[in-house]
Amino acid sequence: MDLDPAYIRSGLIVFILLFAGVAFHEWGHALAADMLGDDTPRAEGRVTLNPLVHMDLIGTVIAPLINIFLFGGSLAFMGWGKPVMTNDSNFSHRVRDDIIVNLAGPAANLLVALVSVVVGSFVVVGQPRLGELVNELVVMNVGVAVFNMIPIPPLDGTSILRRLFGVTEEAYLNMSRWSWVVLLLVVNLRVTQALIIGVVELGCRPYAFLCAWINPMAFRLIFRS
Repeated sequence: MDLDPAYIRSGLIVFILLFAGVAFHEWGHALAADMLGDDTPRAEGRVTLNPLVHMDLIGTVIAPLINIFLFGGSLAFMGWGKPVMTNDSNFSHRVRDDIIVNLAGPAANLLVALVSVVVGSFVVVGQPRLGELVNELVVMNVGVAVFNMIPIPPLDGTSILRRLFGVTEEAYLNMSRWSWVVLLLVVNLRVTQALIIGVVELGCRPYAFLCAWINPMAFRLIFRS
């Protein structure tokens, strides 16, 4: 572990951005469920951007800190929050609405990345030092969206596939028992890391194109810094 103060400071900034990204992600799930007629997330206080409400000890704290400070943060966006509980009997269309709720988390992160680019395109010209922060916001939120689509419990990709292929709740729970251990092992394989990073880079390109279209000077400060 590198105990250099600059490294620790950089790692903590990344951790804070991830913490916020996870909060937006879980808020997206909760808000979508609430809008589709399920009051379970609201009753449990999950329709909020308070990050502490959405924190999962392993997914939001332990795994990210280990990844950032022990493994060098190769996948700095590796994190997940406490699952948002829903009652699909409250949905008008159980399968469709549950898929929408699961997609709403990644969609919330992509929206944060979009807002970051649009605002940053106008702000960083006057405050060039913010260029790196905007870049990290985009990469982090696109990364959280992509990471959570991996088809390993408790990530959203598995929940979506479960609905599409009709996997029973019991089978899903059995899969989830030690899945976080499998997840940590899988994402530390070089081939898996390269694949995830490649998808994240592709996911960031539309934001870079948008920034270049809005303000070429901001593009250089955000994506070429």
